[in-house]
Amino acid sequence: MRTATTVEASADWQDTVSYVTEAEKLGLDTCWVAEAWGAEAPSPLGYLAARTRRIQLGSGVIQLGTRTPVAIARAAITLSNISGGRFALGLGPSGPQVVEGLHGVPFDRPLARMRETVEIVRQAVAGEKLAYGGREFTLPLPGGDARPMRLAIRAEHDLPIHLATLSPRMLRLTGRVADGWLGTSFVPEGAKEAYFDHLDAGLAEAGRQRADLDICQGAEVAFADDEDALRELVGGRKKELAFSLGGMGTATTNFYHDAYSRQGWSDVAAAVRERWQGGDRDGAAELVIDDMVLATTLIGTEDRVRERLRVWRAAGVTTVRLYPAGATLAARLTTLGRALDLVRDIERQDRDRDQDQGRDRDRGWVGRPWPE
Repeated sequence: MRTATTVEASADWQDTVSYVTEAEKLGLDTCWVAEAWGAEAPSPLGYLAARTRRIQLGSGVIQLGTRTPVAIARAAITLSNISGGRFALGLGPSGPQVVEGLHGVPFDRPLARMRETVEIVRQAVAGEKLAYGGREFTLPLPGGDARPMRLAIRAEHDLPIHLATLSPRMLRLTGRVADGWLGTSFVPEGAKEAYFDHLDAGLAEAGRQRADLDICQGAEVAFADDEDALRELVGGRKKELAFSLGGMGTATTNFYHDAYSRQGWSDVAAAVRERWQGGDRDGAAELVIDDMVLATTLIGTEDRVRERLRVWRAAGVTTVRLYPAGATLAARLTTLGRALDLVRDIERQDRDRDQDQGRDRDRGWVGRPWPE
């Protein structure tokens, strides 16, 4: 299981840069840079490419509707080239509040927009002339004198595409066309029905298998050494989760609300959204139950976090995206380092077990009583 984190180009940018460069020294595999309604992703990714040497960098995520597909392709190729092939393109549909409210672009038909964007980006990365006729995009624009063009810049490396998706149809598309899935609101015990069945259906349509898709899941990680500390951590996350359920979207379209609903909390999610949309933010947070926080985070004692990491791995997660808790840079890095050590321990123990089983098979001991 690989490790990753996500950052934003916050007001304290130098603190963020220090976090990423120190995380690279700790052995973190990937850093995703988010853009919500604050800073964009490509500019800080270019800066981080110059300040790092090994860590993979990705846009987590560039929002559809904020750029044309070719503008996305140009940024992706540029970042891939200047980073020496360390860039992965993460795309997401966002939601109507951001796409329509902030950018003034219609949010309707996000599935078609996502599919066509990926197809056009792949054409551009392959160096093809950009001729495309779709429902959302047509290149060149009809009715004029323009002819198909290819970009003057060439991709020097493979450029993987990850999709951040939650709805069943978007998940199916992810399995069909993407190299990775950037998931959230993930409960491993219910992941088969909520997520993997849809991903697998898309993979099957493309003649692929689960091993062809990087399953990258994110969760906050925090360590609590006793029950009082655990209760405090869980309580502190309830308002954040209430915002996701009630404020991340509109009164009718909220993919986080839908994801929690599909995993068994439909009544709670509906009540939280109603309170939040009605302006009672504290009341909405009070309705969030402990299990909703604990099931979707990596919070608890070191033993509990280790066990949850094993559950995530067994469920099919191939990259765990860690959001370390901490009030300071040093505290966040300490939390991240502890989590990375746990992942390494799990990987080492499983590798040793596999080697032992392989030796047993070679000796013909499998299925027989252990020799005296």
